[in-house]
Amino acid sequence: MKEEKNIVLNIVLTVITCGIYGLVWFVQMTDDAKELSNDTEMVSGGLAVLLTIITCGLYGFYWCYKMGKMIASAQSSLGLNANDNSILYIVFQAIGLGIVNYCIMQSDLNEIIRVKNNGMQQAPQA
Repeated sequence: MKEEKNIVLNIVLTVITCGIYGLVWFVQMTDDAKELSNDTEMVSGGLAVLLTIITCGLYGFYWCYKMGKMIASAQSSLGLNANDNSILYIVFQAIGLGIVNYCIMQSDLNEIIRVKNNGMQQAPQA
């Protein structure tokens, strides 16, 4: 059972650590989205960070697009209103507002986790 993440706490930790915690948040979100959407094409969170660093941020644009698609896939698989924010994420990334992407992504992931956890609690026990 996954736990929702506190967005405000993650922002504060990212600011306090001068962005270092942002990399941890990036990895966690990537792995959560990959697991929740059952996506087999996306790389792990750690590799996504490494590719973003190696490509001087260019992979980050693909990551934003792919995260939007994975989150929308996870939402639709649960019968939620699917928000495909892929293009919005790319725009925010391009203008230097990646932290806004993180907040929107985490909010959507928290909703998916909440629905999945409530479904697990309501499932009949054998």
